[in-house]
Amino acid sequence: MTHALDDLRVVDFSRVLAGPLATMILADLGATVTKIERPGTGDDTRAWGPPYDAGQATYYQSVNRNKDSVVLDLGTPEGAARARELAAGADVVVENFRPGVMDRLGLGYETLSTANPGLVYCSITGFGAGAGAALPGYDLLIQALGGLMSITGRPDGEPQKAGVALVDVISGLFASVGVLTAVRHRDRTGQGQRVEVNLLSCLLAALVNQGSAYTLAGQVAGRMGNAHPSVAPYELLPTGDGDLVVAVGNDRQFAALAQAVGRPEVAADDRFRTNDARVAHRDELRRILVDALAAKPAAVWVPALSEARVPAGQVNDIAGAFDLAGSLGLDPIVEVPRGDGTVARLTRNPIGLSATPPAYRSAPPSLGESPSANRPVETGP
Repeated sequence: MTHALDDLRVVDFSRVLAGPLATMILADLGATVTKIERPGTGDDTRAWGPPYDAGQATYYQSVNRNKDSVVLDLGTPEGAARARELAAGADVVVENFRPGVMDRLGLGYETLSTANPGLVYCSITGFGAGAGAALPGYDLLIQALGGLMSITGRPDGEPQKAGVALVDVISGLFASVGVLTAVRHRDRTGQGQRVEVNLLSCLLAALVNQGSAYTLAGQVAGRMGNAHPSVAPYELLPTGDGDLVVAVGNDRQFAALAQAVGRPEVAADDRFRTNDARVAHRDELRRILVDALAAKPAAVWVPALSEARVPAGQVNDIAGAFDLAGSLGLDPIVEVPRGDGTVARLTRNPIGLSATPPAYRSAPPSLGESPSANRPVETGP
């Protein structure tokens, strides 16, 4: 089977999460990715455990499948020379060192693009290459400085981070889009270019409606717990037994909700008839709904509300989330082969392509392992 990026060669100098996620996306789509790692320890996340599986941290395995690992000491002339050799034959280089480090190693954009004018060179930083170049780009720090923690958590509680390194994930996605855009331009013109992504800008872009509330209306959002600043009811509500998520996005859904909980008159009440009115009177509406929902447990309300076409559900743990996806036929887990004949069970790439679907050729490599060297060439449809 052919894959969309079969002819793309990527040299990956990045580590931890944002860069490795971006290059794994490219690898899943067919690219040959060579991961450059430091001697002895390799990528920092190899040691970020527990948990471990097959002797490797599951954190590392989450973003490094379909890659070869090459160990190089970039601080030595021999290691840097080998890295330049690899980059000279590459289509894409991805790196997330502090600004200036790759230049000092003789691996900066200007140097590598002189030898390889078609090179797409992606740099991922925390705060850009200007005044923020010296600031450490850790996800938790970006969540704090970038405003995400200020809008996450209960109003009467402390600011909260997201449950995963969300800024790194968002930045990796933006980086992969930037790389593919630059590759498209290179394929048309022969001209490579530098792609620059920084975590702070990615987070600000990902604030979407909360960001535009500030840039357009001058409103600075605060923490609202599980409520929504612009839509109601769109929150977690207690029931007679267990909590229920209700995500009402329009007036029809609200009327159906009111009918289903036995309070049809609420939908005609001027305080709640439109979304604007519901937002303005959210506290009164919450009290009414909590009172009505107390009559039955959440497990009874979910099918009743779903039958009424009201978006509602209970909060799953991660195991429950994977079980749900499996029950819906989404096949969320793929088994990726290891060199020893075992498999790594990893999360499926969510991109569906009818002609060139993602590939799962090899599990995340051990330090210095090159699975592609033992892989037969794939041909044909």
